[in-house]
Amino acid sequence: MTSQLTRRAFASTLAAAVTSIVLPMRLNAAPGHPEPRLGITGKNVLAKEQLAKTPNLIPLFDGIREIPEIADGIRCNCGCTNPPELRSLLSCFEGKGMARDCVICQGQARLAIRLHKERKSLSEIRSAIDAKFA
Repeated sequence: MTSQLTRRAFASTLAAAVTSIVLPMRLNAAPGHPEPRLGITGKNVLAKEQLAKTPNLIPLFDGIREIPEIADGIRCNCGCTNPPELRSLLSCFEGKGMARDCVICQGQARLAIRLHKERKSLSEIRSAIDAKFA
């Protein structure tokens, strides 16, 4: 008795095997969203003068500066929170301003700003960001 595996059966088996390996790794890769720190402000978000080489990003950085309590409660999905000094999306717009070069940070920030203007709660904003970027 010889058993032959069809291409379709092989592809199905391979997909199931890859999913069983990758899905648990992906689920463990993304920690939960951080809780916004009490009294957090946008004073450390890079200013216009610090964005001279990327003037098109000034409105985005200004927008994050206006909603620090929201941005500080959002996990950035680009992997930049691996260094301990980058705890939230807000952190990506402070210090070295890594968000200047990261389209994920920029996209999450644009979505957060837009949804905040639509009066969505932090929980609703987190859900929308997770749906699009996680």
